[in-house]
Amino acid sequence: MTTIFDNNSKPAWCPGCGDFGILNAVKKALTELDKAPHQVALVSGIGQASKLPHYLNCNVFDGLHGRLLPVAQGVKIANKDLTVIAVGGDGDNYGEGGNHFIHAIRRNVNITLLVHNNQVYGLTKGQASPTSDLGMVTKVQHDGVLLTPFNPIAIAIALDCGFVARSFSGNPAHLTDTIKQAVNHNGFALVDILQPCVTFNKINTYKWYRERVYDVNKESGYNPSDRLKAFEKSLETGNTIPIGLIYRKDKTSYNDAVPVLKGQPLVKQPFHQEKIINLLMEFV
Repeated sequence: MTTIFDNNSKPAWCPGCGDFGILNAVKKALTELDKAPHQVALVSGIGQASKLPHYLNCNVFDGLHGRLLPVAQGVKIANKDLTVIAVGGDGDNYGEGGNHFIHAIRRNVNITLLVHNNQVYGLTKGQASPTSDLGMVTKVQHDGVLLTPFNPIAIAIALDCGFVARSFSGNPAHLTDTIKQAVNHNGFALVDILQPCVTFNKINTYKWYRERVYDVNKESGYNPSDRLKAFEKSLETGNTIPIGLIYRKDKTSYNDAVPVLKGQPLVKQPFHQEKIINLLMEFV
């Protein structure tokens, strides 16, 4: 698929990696949303997932490991006209960036977070990540993972996040639609994306996911605005894994709540340089 978001770079991912499906879904979603490259800013951290913006033609910022969310929020606060998408892995966001993840939900800046959740650290060669299943054996965890897996969906719902969704890189149509919904949501939107790591995670394969995932929004009577039901779904793991829009709530975003941000973007607002100089001179 060729779009205006292609930059002709060759991805440095393993053949069959779930990242390819996510990259294609991002390009398709932005194209179908009629976004132009100059209207989009992608912010990433460190890791295989965080390479995704390198392969897109748009505004890109690479941050530090686990620090993509502060940058993404800053970009959106400075220029609310941009569509801001943060992209990183489960380690980036739920491990190193876990504290930022929690408070980004509370702050509710109008950005989208796409998490490539392959349940392993791929860039650093296969040690367990925060979402690795109990008992999973890796090169580092020889006796199996001993820690309870981090549940981002449950935590996001517990914090009353306005948009909580999960998708699967092996279902491009579902993933594309989910990303579009997230981008259109006014406020912080989480999309946790299940994806295989074909090199280091031999358990959670495409086949493994396809035998378990189902679209919760196709269930008769399921209402994503029912917080208790959504939380119940967030705890469903093992033989069945719900994907789709798990929880949604209309909330006032940070961008709409702060008076100075309601007008034109900060980058277009006038500022008085002499005031800044006078302030700095006080520290000389």
